[in-house]
Amino acid sequence: MRVLITATLLWLLGSSAALQAQEATPPANFKAGEHYIELATPAPTQDPAKIEVAELFWYGCGHCFQFEPVLEEWKKDLAEDVSFREVPALFGGVWNTHAQLFYTVQSLGKLEETHEAIFNAIHIEKKQLANEAEMVEFLEPYGISEEQFEKAWSSFGVRSKLAEAGRLAKAYRATGVPTLIVNGKYRIEGGMVGGFESMLEVADFLVARERQAL
Repeated sequence: MRVLITATLLWLLGSSAALQAQEATPPANFKAGEHYIELATPAPTQDPAKIEVAELFWYGCGHCFQFEPVLEEWKKDLAEDVSFREVPALFGGVWNTHAQLFYTVQSLGKLEETHEAIFNAIHIEKKQLANEAEMVEFLEPYGISEEQFEKAWSSFGVRSKLAEAGRLAKAYRATGVPTLIVNGKYRIEGGMVGGFESMLEVADFLVARERQAL
């Protein structure tokens, strides 16, 4: 786990310039090993009837915070045969805490209301959201009581989702965030393609490829 976390931090620091180089124009024909990684063993997806695009992310990641509005715009034009899934990364410490927060608000039906707000709280308001008391205070305006939070936080459902996210992260073989996974088969890293827009262009390319295969 220590090696994995170190690799993640190095990836985040080393890819900063590449992720922000939005002006870079990638080639129209993307290649495995150059613009994306083809996974040796496909990871499971939620709905086999749809082409899944998953994002491995962390609320505390500055790049994920910057990627979020770009990703939201892209999601508006998703075809009916494409599904999108957020998978919080579990690389230890506060990463795991924030992953548990994600699944807690999701289980309470409040994810749509709070997802962007959690990013803003951490990166704009400089809140840590690293302990239960702080999270309860933050979530109160969204109609989540302390009792509701604590019940969901320690629930079997949330623990099951966390275990699933851990398995997915291992299956994705990802060492950094944000990372996109297309249909459990292809991993797209920002450092490989030069920016957020380019990541989504590769995702579109791979979605079209999967659609043709189906």
